[in-house]
Parts: sequence; C-alpha cells; structure tokens
Amino acid sequence: MAIRKQDALLSLREGAEWVYRDGEIEWLDLEQTQPSDEEIDEEVIRLKSVYDAQEYARDRQSEYPSIQDQLDYIYHNSITKWKSDMIKPVKDAHPKP
Repeated sequence: MAIRKQDALLSLREGAEWVYRDGEIEWLDLEQTQPSDEEIDEEVIRLKSVYDAQEYARDRQSEYPSIQDQLDYIYHNSITKWKSDMIKPVKDAHPKP
C-alpha cells in the first residue's frame, strides 16, 4: 500500500477542509493552518514506517483459520491444542519484529 500526501494530510489535520488536485493542495479550512510540505513529507515517512511495522500482523491474519474453524477446533480438542496446533505455527512463520 502506498502512503499518499492525502493520507498524511488526514493524519496531520483531522477534520480540516482541503482539496487535492493535480498534485496540489487547495487549503479551504480557515480554522486550521495548512501543514508545510516538509511536515507532509515527514508524515508520509512516519505513516509508511507504521504500516511496514505491521506487515507481520497482516501476514498472520491471512493465514489464521476462520473463527468458526478455530472455535470448532477448541470445542473438539481444547484450548491448549488450539494454541499449539493452529496459532503457534502461524506466529512462528510470521514472528513479531
């Protein structure tokens, strides 16, 4: 996922009114000051870092069985077996940094 200037603006000035056209920001909000290009660029870098740091969680989520399958497994095999047979292999494959 690419982090865009628009994402940084939403993060920096939540609720502010602006329009982004042809790569330019038209600031419409009279209540809040427009962030500088440097602030926006720094926020893009920060948001990308946050997104990248959560890659392991996104990878895990796609590999876990459905909730229904997990609950069925717990019912038939116990929570201990669920942890060792269903959860641990996914966490081992995608460790938290």
